[in-house]
Amino acid sequence: MGALTGRVALVTGAARGQGRSHAVRLAEAGADVIAIDVCAPVPELPYDMATPEDLAETTRLVEAHGGRIVAAEVDVRDRDGLTGVVAKGVAELGGLDVVVANAGVSTILPAEGVSPSAMWEATVGINLTGVWHTVEAALPPMRESGRGGSIVLISSTAGLKGLVGATGTPATLAYTASKHGVVGLMRAYAVGLAKESIRVNTVHPTGVKTPMVTNESLGAYFAEDPEDLEMMANALPVELLQPGDISDAVLWLASDAARYVTGVALPVDAGFHVR
Repeated sequence: MGALTGRVALVTGAARGQGRSHAVRLAEAGADVIAIDVCAPVPELPYDMATPEDLAETTRLVEAHGGRIVAAEVDVRDRDGLTGVVAKGVAELGGLDVVVANAGVSTILPAEGVSPSAMWEATVGINLTGVWHTVEAALPPMRESGRGGSIVLISSTAGLKGLVGATGTPATLAYTASKHGVVGLMRAYAVGLAKESIRVNTVHPTGVKTPMVTNESLGAYFAEDPEDLEMMANALPVELLQPGDISDAVLWLASDAARYVTGVALPVDAGFHVR
């Protein structure tokens, strides 16, 4: 028996990186998984998004750990589409107990020719509005089960403090604002849902070794502006965390080991927020 045996978890941004890691870790703990990812380009961003093949690999890995999975391609900005996919997954897997709103994007500079307004709309739309859509799509089945549950919103160290370095770029401002907004959502939901035994918390990673961080665009930027690498520096002597480091925290918050933990902003950041 795993910590999440008999439970169903929804994970957004599940095709690769942190999202895949969370989905697989929850499956290892016994959960069945609804895995969602856009699997399509986001034109405002200068790096590639996940692909259908990436989502298929997540499916394979979850099944390899004995989990059932419903995987679908949908943009978290599409509230109706997202709600439909969640409803389909719930009908097939039998309820919903855990939500990991992980889908998010980040860059310092937008794709060539993209206006600041378009960059802002895309970042806030995915990172903040998409989180709201995810929670709202998940709440009806969570309430229907009457089992309570755990909602984990993936924020960032940029949700705890202003980023240093290139804070003047519209993309970085949008990222910081959206990740602070996720904390506001968490605190409001935590108060409103407590009476239904639905816990809501945020996790705040520092830089994690995923394509959002280790891509050609960001590498080229730091090569040209190495002083801004300070923006990524941690207090502990580690450059980047592994996705599994964040999944450890997600699993704990999802499990009964954290059954009385709600309304908490949990840094998993090698001390970044105390620098």
